[in-house]
Amino acid sequence: MPLVPLRPLLEATDRYGFAQGAFNVNAVAQAKAVIEVHEMFRSAAILQGADLANGFMGGRGDFMNATLEDKQKGAKNIAAAVRKYGEHSPIPIVLHLDHGKDFDSVKAAVDGGYTSVMIDGSSLAFDKNVELTREVVKYAHARGVTVEGELGVLAGVEDHVFSGSSTYTNPMDAVKFFQQTGVDCLAISYGTMHGAAKGKDVKLRREIPIAVKECLRHEGIFGVLVSHGSSTVPRYIVDEINALGGNIQNAYGISAAELKAAIPCGIGKINVDTDIRLAATRNMREYFAAHPEKQASPSIGPIWALLDQKREAFDPRAFLTPIMDTLMYGDIPDSDVADIIGCVERGVKEAVGTLIVEFGSYGKAPLVEQVTLEQMIERYKA
Repeated sequence: MPLVPLRPLLEATDRYGFAQGAFNVNAVAQAKAVIEVHEMFRSAAILQGADLANGFMGGRGDFMNATLEDKQKGAKNIAAAVRKYGEHSPIPIVLHLDHGKDFDSVKAAVDGGYTSVMIDGSSLAFDKNVELTREVVKYAHARGVTVEGELGVLAGVEDHVFSGSSTYTNPMDAVKFFQQTGVDCLAISYGTMHGAAKGKDVKLRREIPIAVKECLRHEGIFGVLVSHGSSTVPRYIVDEINALGGNIQNAYGISAAELKAAIPCGIGKINVDTDIRLAATRNMREYFAAHPEKQASPSIGPIWALLDQKREAFDPRAFLTPIMDTLMYGDIPDSDVADIIGCVERGVKEAVGTLIVEFGSYGKAPLVEQVTLEQMIERYKA
């Protein structure tokens, strides 16, 4: 089936009391692996391309400086990859824009083939955030595309998203935000953080999503809450990276137990990126340690050089730029590149498969109504 909007998945999480993991991808191989592991667990899938992931997939190795043109090209490349591996899948698959920076970035994603988008106006004053989000809702809903907003500020760093401190979401403001914008779901700030350094033993303020959901029910408003910055940062993977020559310090995530406890409080979508990055990076370091002769490979030797040079980094994009065509289009020129892509795919499946089970979406794919964008256009009109 063609890719579906996010809204039917949100409705299923709300009705059946589970959470859907949303997993960031920055390469064709990652998209393939995310789809395959969800199929194995009979779970619907949400693949996320962050705003700057579109820039990276548009061929911009220095993605922090990606232009709108880069993002337009990259959105089409990510969508093409997801369609290639997901269009005939037995499970519902959503392609979601994570942290859309502005209206033009969101438009690039929708026009490129995304079926769901997030507009992040959380750094703006409430009224300006509402204005921007409402504009995105108008454009996206007219095309059957689901919209996620954000209210409250998460501390931490992820691509161009940075804040030194958190501002918790006010439940009453959240209700007004749903009423005034028409968003389908809302990312809230309740104790999570972007990046790998979230601090030890983080306790989430579950009273915030509880209050928001109670107020929404009272007002008769449908709305699912989203947990950003929710990577678990598995300690065993961090330790393995460091044992293989990496230097990852102060890396602590949100425990799976804390995240699972938030699901009954109204959290229906949980965003994860860092876990995937760590697992892929560990696998590449492990590969070169087991096959030192590959450090001189004409095709993947430059990847090893970057791994050796950037010991503090764990984002695979820091190392994989020597094989950009493979990342963007899935081309595999030789067996050495195939080995590296295998490392990436296995890392994705390890991290994602674990969380499909933890969040409870396994076996739930048949519960999600498979709605086309055209059908969703009519529903939004109604």
